[in-house]
Amino acid sequence: MKANIHPTFFPEAQVICVCGNRFTTGSTKEIIHVELCSNCHPFYTGEHKFVDTASRIQKFQAKQEIAKKYVDKKVKKMEEKKRKDDAPKSLREMLLSLK
Repeated sequence: MKANIHPTFFPEAQVICVCGNRFTTGSTKEIIHVELCSNCHPFYTGEHKFVDTASRIQKFQAKQEIAKKYVDKKVKKMEEKKRKDDAPKSLREMLLSLK
């Protein structure tokens, strides 16, 4: 290993969160300031909220509803086709299907 190229490692580095929580860890910086930690992060506190400024969730749900209508329409079309295939055929159609 080359000498004098690696940063100084601080085994007792302080991490300070905006919420006031402090803990120690190893780092190349002596003091680290963070905006979120495990005490204030919504995922860990159970206060998970969707921040939707561009109404993307509503747009996605609208697209899902439209897609569901197309799927329903396709299913109905397939059922109708199946019913039509199950209907009695003419003699000519039955003979042509044997080939």
